[in-house]
Amino acid sequence: MGRTLVLNRSFRAVAVADWRRAITLVYMGLAEALDEDLTPYDFEAWVAASSNWVEIPSGFVSSTNLRFAVPEVIRLVRYDRIPHREVAFTRHNVFARDRYKCAYCGKRKSSEELDLDHVIPRSRDGSNEWTNIVTSCRPCNLKKADRLPDEAGMPLKKKPERPRWTLMGSLVPHPRAHIPESWKKLLSQENA
Repeated sequence: MGRTLVLNRSFRAVAVADWRRAITLVYMGLAEALDEDLTPYDFEAWVAASSNWVEIPSGFVSSTNLRFAVPEVIRLVRYDRIPHREVAFTRHNVFARDRYKCAYCGKRKSSEELDLDHVIPRSRDGSNEWTNIVTSCRPCNLKKADRLPDEAGMPLKKKPERPRWTLMGSLVPHPRAHIPESWKKLLSQENA
């Protein structure tokens, strides 16, 4: 059991919730569970419908007297807006922005093989922000040392920028992350 895609009232993707939160929202009447045809169900109807299903990718929840499917997609009943968010400045998010590639040699590495590098070194008053931090493999980071990229003869493959928050970015924090089939159509409409 994993994540549930949360849509606003207009069927626009706004968040991802864990399965417990998704079930709670449906149970409280704040959201509807959607099947693969986007047919909406309240909690009782969802329990009744899913009792006939043998298998569902998101799995089932069982209690002493109930067994029902975890919805892969829910739709909020009242919420219309699309939240405005900024991407948090974290090591993980810098790696994700740079697609786990070294900004100097361009090689893709695992997060254990990568460091963060200040384009303008801190010793030269370089700031700790999106536009001055890049992903660097350890050999390139050691080679560049306390110099500017052009001083080290190591031009950047891509200029660092502040990323825009997108739902897709929030769903795929790592290149190996899996997106459920039931989400793909909804997300492709989102990015169109």
